[in-house]
Amino acid sequence: MKPTLVILAAGMGSRYGGLKQLDEVGPNGEAIIDYSLYDAIRAGFGKVIFVIRTDFAQEFKAKFEPKLANRIEVGYVYQSLDKIPAGSVVNPEREKPWGTAHATLMAETVVHEPMAVINADDFYGSAAYRVMDEFLTSSTDDNEYSMVGYNVANTLSEFGTVSRGVCNTDENGNLTTVVERTKIKRDEDGIFYYENDDRFKLEENTPVSMNFWGLKPNVFNYLNQGFKDFLVHQGGELKSEYFIPLLINDNIVNGTIRTKVLQCDSPWFGVTYKEDKPFVQQRIKELIESGAYPQNLWI
Repeated sequence: MKPTLVILAAGMGSRYGGLKQLDEVGPNGEAIIDYSLYDAIRAGFGKVIFVIRTDFAQEFKAKFEPKLANRIEVGYVYQSLDKIPAGSVVNPEREKPWGTAHATLMAETVVHEPMAVINADDFYGSAAYRVMDEFLTSSTDDNEYSMVGYNVANTLSEFGTVSRGVCNTDENGNLTTVVERTKIKRDEDGIFYYENDDRFKLEENTPVSMNFWGLKPNVFNYLNQGFKDFLVHQGGELKSEYFIPLLINDNIVNGTIRTKVLQCDSPWFGVTYKEDKPFVQQRIKELIESGAYPQNLWI
């Protein structure tokens, strides 16, 4: 059974200032998603599920459906604030989406096979899709998950703080903890994450999650219970989000899953801020010139 790729594309992009999921970074108007899809198809994925919002569904489908016809099976699910467990008490003034774990939960009714979950606005590189496809097609343990790890030094933006899942691993390369740090940046004296009024140093090679996860279908059981618990404790807040690293970390601590960190030599880059776009465009140009991608992906 071929694995499925779940692309999380419903975020509001408040720091970016627009719908960055569709922003053009390639020479023929390609978005970062185009390169993710191209790599996933080459690696052997059989289906893609887009998690989007209903308000830009028409524009989104018009951009991608013609390219993907006869190449890969395509489906859509929709993330919205009102998709919460019955009886949950939440802040009526909240506008921010519930986060990446909630977004993944939206795919429960359409994904029944091993899956990779990625962000729409991150470029992960072809090798990352190959190692993930190999894991998802070879792992037979329902409670063995995975993630592609990147060094934190290679994932920063020059234009502001970034959010990353900071990881610790054991001698077997499995995650022991993954903690979402929402304010990481490079200062004059190193890389730090900020929490309240303090800052904490991170080594250059600290492994971080860029939200490229390999999950099994039983993840939806963990997601449902985890999101219910999250809403009980934080449902009244305006900005707290239920992140995939929170789900993974809780279940590692509980002993219900193991998560293998997959190593690869792929480049990572993304567009957290509008100022990141020229850098991304240059990196893609260089990859095309090196022969990693064709000038036009979909001819």
